[in-house]
Amino acid sequence: MADKKLTRSTNKMVAGVCAGIAEYFDLDPTLVRVVYAALSLFSAGFPGLLLYIILLIIMPQSDYRQLD
Repeated sequence: MADKKLTRSTNKMVAGVCAGIAEYFDLDPTLVRVVYAALSLFSAGFPGLLLYIILLIIMPQSDYRQLD
């Protein structure tokens, strides 16, 4: 079994954090983005923006680079 590493994805909408989480857990990136947005908007106890910024700083960028 290959070692998985949690990294920011090149499939980005903002910074690739949600897509990186989706790739790590083999989920659809759109699903992860929708769940994250819903938790951020509808939950007073979920500091969505702060968590996203922390993950942006902590998660390394993926080694894979797409060629344009």
